[in-house]
This record gives sequence, structure tokens and C-alpha cells, in this order.
Amino acid sequence: MNRKTAARRTKVDQPMRFGPAPHNAWTLDDQGLSLVRTPKRPRPVRIEARPQAIEFDLARSALLVVDMQNDFCHPEGWFGQKGLGVKAARKPIPVIARLLDAWRAAQAPVVWVNWGIRADARNLSPTIHFKGKRSAEGVGYAERSPIDHGPALVQGEWGARVVDELKVLPEDITVHKHRLSGFWDNELDSLLRQQGIGTLFFAGINTDRCVFSTLQDAAFLGYDCVLLEDACSTPSPAHVTRGIHFLVETLHGFVARADALTSALPSSQRNTRSSR
Repeated sequence: MNRKTAARRTKVDQPMRFGPAPHNAWTLDDQGLSLVRTPKRPRPVRIEARPQAIEFDLARSALLVVDMQNDFCHPEGWFGQKGLGVKAARKPIPVIARLLDAWRAAQAPVVWVNWGIRADARNLSPTIHFKGKRSAEGVGYAERSPIDHGPALVQGEWGARVVDELKVLPEDITVHKHRLSGFWDNELDSLLRQQGIGTLFFAGINTDRCVFSTLQDAAFLGYDCVLLEDACSTPSPAHVTRGIHFLVETLHGFVARADALTSALPSSQRNTRSSR
């Protein structure tokens, strides 16, 4: 055995994994380096949806919760202090809270997709700057409102944090976005692909803005998309939401209800029994 071979065959006390997830990892042991992945075992779940019922693989699905953060949902947040009101933004909170309990009990990943911009806002276009401020007197992105909870929507600040009613757990994934869509100028797409995620369930606000923009881009990228209508909300007129549902059903995926999904999910106890 030459020196190079000996170096490759150094003793490894326990196999070591290199990768972002157990199913997507190389393994190093005394025999060398294995590039063979261990595939996920399918976990099929069936739910009612529009335009037809669907079966999805829970092992390859993630719940995306969009923009349920203080600057949009808290009365003293950026939107509340603009006088925009937060009733619509707060409406899905109890629905999402119940869904989170069931989703986590089923051992499936949660991804929080929140506005969390740079403090200097240098990667935001003039259009975004103007639409956030709209007047010389307005409070724009990364600026401070009269009741000062820090600069608006800046990553790490109060306004960019998820509201207290919805708990973010250490095992959850958080992605900061800089556009209406969660797939621009950040790592969301590569993160989901490295985790083996192919189906996305959408909850959050606003149905016709950040939720739909993110869902539409997800569909363009090849993800299976399911909009959970009762876990989303918007202050826009009702006909706007109906239009979004029509577009999702017709072009981009499916519309379902969070309560139907919650009822269909297996519990962690059932998962444990079935895996024995």
C-alpha cells in the first residue's frame, strides 16, 4: 500500500457524515468515502383540495410561513403605525398555531420566510424604496417609526421577528427575504433542494402579495405548491383573494384548507409505531 492509499484509509472510529441532511450526505469510514445517499422513506398523506384531491409525500414537504412578523402583525409595528391596520394580518394566527402543532408532531419541517433586509437597504430598487415610503413624510424600509421599535423590517430587529403568538423552534428554518417573493436575492431555493423538499404548503400574509409572489416563483422553479386558504389573509377586497385562488387552481398548484391538512397529518406517536 503506497502512502497516498494509506492516507485515504486512515482509521475512523465512527462513520462521519458530510452534508446538509441525513438523506443527503457522504459517509466517511474505514473503507473510504461513500457518495451513496440513503433515500427518504415516502410518507404519503391524502387531503381534499381544489381543483382535485391530492396525495403528497410528507417526507419531502415543508410548511412555509410567510411574513407573520411584528412590523406587519403587531399594532405598534411598521404597518400599524402607518394606519394600515393589522386585523387582517392577525386573522390567520390561531389557524397557523394549530397547524404548527400538528405539522411538528408529524415531524415535518417549518420554514419561516420573513422580510429581513440589510440595514443599509442597498440591494432594494428605487421602486421598492418608493412603495415602502410613498411620501417625504412616510416611514420607509429601514427607517424608524414614531413609536421606535427599531428600523423597519431590518434583519435581527424587533419588526423582523415572528409575532409572540407563533413560536419559532430551534429546529425550524428561517430565511430572510428582500422582495415580495421569498425566492429572490437569498438562499431559499438551494436550501429547500438540499433538504430534499419538493412540495410546499403556504401560510401567512398577504395572500395576494408576498404569499402569492413566493408561491408563483416556487411553481416556476418546479415545486409542488399548495395554498392553505384559511391560514392566509389580506386586507385587499375579497374579489382579489378569489382571483388569487383561481390563478393558483388554474396555473400554479392547489388550494386546500389548513384544518383539513391538520386532520390528515399523522401524529409523532403514530409515526414512531409505524417505523418499528
